[in-house]
Amino acid sequence: MTSAIFSALNVLTHPVGGSVRDAQTSQQDALLAALRANRAFLLEQLQTEEGLEVRRLREEARARAAWFSGDTEDTTWGFVQECLLLLLTLARHLSVQLELFNQTPAPSAAKLRTPEMAPPLPPDVLSVTQQKTLAAVLQFVVSLGLCPYLAPGVGVALGRRSEFGAMVEGLVRGSLVPAGERRLLTTTNVLLELAELSSLATPLFTRHLGDVTAALCQLGYRPRRSDAASTKEEKELGIDERKTCREALNTLLGKVYQPIVIKELLILQGGPKQAAPVGGSSGTTNRSALGAAPPWLRRLCGQLLSERLMQPKGVQAVVRAILEGGRGGESDWRKCDSVARILVACPQQSVSPDSYYRQVCPQILELLHFKDKLTAQQFQRVATRAVLTMVEDKPEFGQQYILAPLLGPLQSCAIPTGEGNPQCPVEEWELSRCVEDVYKIWVVGNSPSAALLKALEEVLPVLFTLFCFTKQNVSHLRAPCQEILLWYLGHTEPSGALSVLRRLSGLGGQPHGVAPEFHFTPGSDGGARLSPREVVSDEDDALYEQLSGEQWRLECLVQLLAELQDSDLPGDFFLELLQELTSWTTEEEEEEEEEEEQEVDVSAMTLLEVEQHLLGRAAGRGQSLALLQVLAVVCEGLPHTLLLRKTTQVVDFMVSLLQRACVGLGQAPDPGTENPVESQTLSMGIGLVATLLSGPQLSAEDYASMLRLLPPLEKLSQKHPEAAIQELASSLRAVIATHGAYKPENLTAAAQYSRKPGATQNNNRVPSTKKQKMQPPAKSSHLSQTRSHSPTMDTIPNAPSNPPAPAQCKKKPNPIRTQTSSDAEEPGAQHANPTQTKPLIPGHVRHTEAPGASDPGPPTRAFSNWLLEACDPEVPTRAVALRALTRMVRDGDSEAVQAQEKVLVLFLENLEHDDSFVYLSAIQGLAVLADSFPERILQRLLGEFQRGPSLPTSDKEHSLETRLKVGEVLMRASRAMGELAPHLGRPLIGAFLQGTRDQDQTVRASCLSNLGELCQRLDYALGPLAQELSSCLTALIKTEKEAEVRRAAVHVIALLLRGLSDKTTQVLSDVLLELYRALKWVVRSDRDDVTVLHAQLALEELDDVMRRFIFPEQKLEKKIVVLP
Repeated sequence: MTSAIFSALNVLTHPVGGSVRDAQTSQQDALLAALRANRAFLLEQLQTEEGLEVRRLREEARARAAWFSGDTEDTTWGFVQECLLLLLTLARHLSVQLELFNQTPAPSAAKLRTPEMAPPLPPDVLSVTQQKTLAAVLQFVVSLGLCPYLAPGVGVALGRRSEFGAMVEGLVRGSLVPAGERRLLTTTNVLLELAELSSLATPLFTRHLGDVTAALCQLGYRPRRSDAASTKEEKELGIDERKTCREALNTLLGKVYQPIVIKELLILQGGPKQAAPVGGSSGTTNRSALGAAPPWLRRLCGQLLSERLMQPKGVQAVVRAILEGGRGGESDWRKCDSVARILVACPQQSVSPDSYYRQVCPQILELLHFKDKLTAQQFQRVATRAVLTMVEDKPEFGQQYILAPLLGPLQSCAIPTGEGNPQCPVEEWELSRCVEDVYKIWVVGNSPSAALLKALEEVLPVLFTLFCFTKQNVSHLRAPCQEILLWYLGHTEPSGALSVLRRLSGLGGQPHGVAPEFHFTPGSDGGARLSPREVVSDEDDALYEQLSGEQWRLECLVQLLAELQDSDLPGDFFLELLQELTSWTTEEEEEEEEEEEQEVDVSAMTLLEVEQHLLGRAAGRGQSLALLQVLAVVCEGLPHTLLLRKTTQVVDFMVSLLQRACVGLGQAPDPGTENPVESQTLSMGIGLVATLLSGPQLSAEDYASMLRLLPPLEKLSQKHPEAAIQELASSLRAVIATHGAYKPENLTAAAQYSRKPGATQNNNRVPSTKKQKMQPPAKSSHLSQTRSHSPTMDTIPNAPSNPPAPAQCKKKPNPIRTQTSSDAEEPGAQHANPTQTKPLIPGHVRHTEAPGASDPGPPTRAFSNWLLEACDPEVPTRAVALRALTRMVRDGDSEAVQAQEKVLVLFLENLEHDDSFVYLSAIQGLAVLADSFPERILQRLLGEFQRGPSLPTSDKEHSLETRLKVGEVLMRASRAMGELAPHLGRPLIGAFLQGTRDQDQTVRASCLSNLGELCQRLDYALGPLAQELSSCLTALIKTEKEAEVRRAAVHVIALLLRGLSDKTTQVLSDVLLELYRALKWVVRSDRDDVTVLHAQLALEELDDVMRRFIFPEQKLEKKIVVLP
């Protein structure tokens, strides 16, 4: 029966050929003739026996349809009536069949279908052909029975859709039909009755939802015309019918997918009033093709859109309706901004702004949590713009409904909890979502405003504490936390940023942002959660935990400042710390003076007053120590290029430095309290000012910034105890005051003077007046130790021409001592040469110059002097002499070449020294000596390595340590062999292989390490030794008990494969399979994780080699051969 009904519908929609050819006068006449012919042919078909059942069902539907008029003279309406009757017949037939299908009992157990069989289809499922026929009938109904009767401006006119629509629009003039409103109601009611069946509603609303909505809007909300202008038939559309249409409209808009509803309502709202009509050839329905809608319809659509927006998930529906189908182009970004402005604007239909924003703002925040890439990108843009606009335009609602919920998890972390609160106030998902939302709004949105900066500043301590926690663990929150902190520091005012840095460093009070009884712990998904802190009963452990936590926060803060490469904030923070240090030093001096003038009488004070007095002093001292700690960490962790980027910052630094130097000047001298660190720092600072002034092209702004140096320079020139400092300060003051018009001759010399390590250490120094109480902690204690000048070998009349034997150096220490600077104690520093002096400043005493500080050339002192000083009991002197001898050997000095035996013995002796500065210098010297004279020196070193130290003065108890040091020398020598490794390395390989059987595990591991370094440089020379080497390594891997030795053996294989690379298959062809099996055995059986890791790395190297061997790289090259 369903097929028969669709056959009848097919007769209506397919033109009869003869009837169309009979009327060819015009398109409209042809269409009318086709409609009449198809209707007549349908009635004929229904009279046949095949159409009896369809005719019966049609008659039943006709009997129920009071709107049907059989004697109408309007061809189009008659055709529409026949379509509507057949559609009603189809809908009722399908409803009956579906009801019977649902009432059919389940099949018996014996007739159960197999899982492979498909379930039975319900009777309302339509085939593809039937769906096409239904779509054609619906299009005829809408085009001929609905759209022509819509008022002008209601819906999209047929003329704007297609050429056929324009022709139909000219054929049917709904405004001229007396019963147009009634016909529109009839068509709409029938279509709504069809929509009650899901199989018929889908094709109807997929194509014609906008037309049905427009019809319901007109029927239910179009204002009534005056009685004189309306016909009798139009008056019959009563209040109940209009009310029914309104209810149907609300029901329809509630059932359909909301983004589609919003799209259709936007189309119904029409284009701008001045929109020009578009030609009939345009088939688009964009906004530019829409005509102006009547005022009542615009108001109605606006009200309906507002209702859609304020319902649950209404914001998401609006955003999807406008942005779906976009590809992220520029137009989509503009749409996002437009949607954001729509969401922020409170509609007139809302009860109150508060209720609107209370309902909409949570939905705006939900837009930030979508996972789909393109959707999330667009939704995030809308949410970001909406939040920013709302915070700026509606600050009271933005704070209450946007910022407070958004930052709630971070704020709850800082709220002190009391009784009754849960153990975990903030879960991991809350904290992760909060940080991600803050990152999207603040960093990605990148629209800094005062409200956003202020809101972020409140949770910044918590965010920084979370950042410090993520730096200790692997967490996905580390990057967003860092970006948020950097964004704030980069966009806030400098004064505000400095204040925040002080708080985060612990100088501004409340350094910790998290509640005291809670702390962050790792989450299960790589985030963090807030958990109760375990109570530490031991006071020492609690104090250690507190101090280590503060130190870690400072290190994280410095790492954060190091990321601000293009900002002046690190330098400004550093200068503020220095200025505070200067102020604190001045206050200390004043307090001491007051205490000296009027001593505090403790006996006259009560216990409470004494306690308050002591607590006040302790608090001040604690703040001062915190300042020194922050300053030390900043100086250690940030390079000077970041701290002092601009001339003004350098000048500020110098002002702070000179002001601290001026503290205490002019007071009574206190013998024995001089501090060489203060004096040397002042000298370097004055030299820095001189360097600035001697530089080219100083601008007027630079000189203007340097005017702040005049007061401290004047005080130094008048009250400093050293005449040289006074003279230099006076000269610099004159240069600054004259803006460079006056430049003394010693200005450049003063700049060089600041770079000399021993510039402030002289014999004629005037003692300083008073020692400053507190100074920033030095890196090592040797900075505060100085020694006076002593005559050297060049100045002693009866100095011996030949140095004593090196073996006697330990028994007879050299009483002749030379001055060493603070730089001499660092590796690589050079010893001062007191014979080279240079008057830099008038009136200044002669000082020593440190060769190597600026001149990397060979030392100019005698070889014998360096040999003597290499036996000096002072560690710095001995180490500098050893490095000087190393340089002489490397440069091929004739005396060093002739005395190579003495130098060798000297280096071997110093290998046994306890100080690392000395024995590392000796190791470096022996490596250079072996590189210069390999044939002879390597044999001697091999003997020392195999049999232990052979010198008479050697300490047999520490022979193992000495052998390991010789092994380090041999490893460095192996690295320096280069292409000579195949020739010089044969004896070394034998010694190292023999050392793998040593009783001590450390020696065995050292031999294997040296063996790996050497073998990766032998290339093809390793071929004859491959079997022996493979057997040794395989045996060690499988039989060695010590994990350290097994690690070294596996590491040798990795180095071997890495060094040979593509030559592996040629050199190790006989043993490659054996090595592979050994590595696989380690991966499967070894219990040591480090050994397994080394084996996996070696297997990766082998995998790369074999892949390149099996699949060589394809090279596109062309060879040109010149024939003779």
